[in-house]
Amino acid sequence: MNAIPVSKVLVLEESPAHLAAIKQFCDANNLVGLKVRKNRLMSVLRSNIDLGAILFSESYGGSAQDNADIALRIHTVRPELPLILRRDADATLDGVNESIKRVFCAAYTSDDMSTLQKVIGEYIFSVVYPNALVRGITEITENVLSGQFPRLTLTWVTPHIVRDRVIFGEVFSLIPLESSWCRGTMMLQTEENAVLAILNQDPLFPESGFREVNALLGEITNLIWGAFKNRYIGDIAAASQIQVPIIVNHKHKYISFGTDNPQLCFLYTLTDEESGASIKLHQRFIFNLSWAPEDFKEIVHDSSDLVDSGELELF
Repeated sequence: MNAIPVSKVLVLEESPAHLAAIKQFCDANNLVGLKVRKNRLMSVLRSNIDLGAILFSESYGGSAQDNADIALRIHTVRPELPLILRRDADATLDGVNESIKRVFCAAYTSDDMSTLQKVIGEYIFSVVYPNALVRGITEITENVLSGQFPRLTLTWVTPHIVRDRVIFGEVFSLIPLESSWCRGTMMLQTEENAVLAILNQDPLFPESGFREVNALLGEITNLIWGAFKNRYIGDIAAASQIQVPIIVNHKHKYISFGTDNPQLCFLYTLTDEESGASIKLHQRFIFNLSWAPEDFKEIVHDSSDLVDSGELELF
């Protein structure tokens, strides 16, 4: 598994020459560039697609007015996403119409991508996640999901960095993570009907409902948290430290943890090969209260200690 997270960026560009330059830049900077048909742009932005930023050409809309209208609509739908303007001659926002200047975080030209590289580093890859942690999270989650769904085939994609605040599915769980090197939250999100479709195929759960879905997600969350704690958290931070409110707006499928920091996201898919039914599980780590990766360490448990305590027996 690739332990270096990537980030998906939406590329709103019409010029083949500029598209080629942007693709080359994405390939070299851990970015996955995505294109969308212009008539589908707003519906895609209103979906739960995970994004890190949007690269927007100043000629994307055709006329200056159309371009301004599109930029404003993008900002209205996804204001948390950095909107980066590609210009033909000037890698600044000087001269951009004041009515839309505020929606862009920066500008660049395809002749010199150093400005874009700096912006991507500032807005997307500003938080460093140790490779051992990224790999370990996947290993822990894989073991838990395989144990809970032994009949299903488990697959996952490369971990990615997101800046959006979109909720996936109808049910999610939250659990705090606290140690000397991190304080934040792990969130799991899934679709209720997808889980029910799998549960109802099991003779042990023939008439499952939302309570069974809640219980299952809670069990998965606890198991992952327990393994994470055992592997990475050797101490507990002081309980008196500051907290921030978590805001959830179900109407707009939006959740905020009180920070603009990018989030570490994992996506797992569990598939029943016979029926074709599948469950998508989105896992996010939001270290919004404290993050010190330089102090991160993996706890190595000595098997002799476990033998002495009676947890392991020799035979």
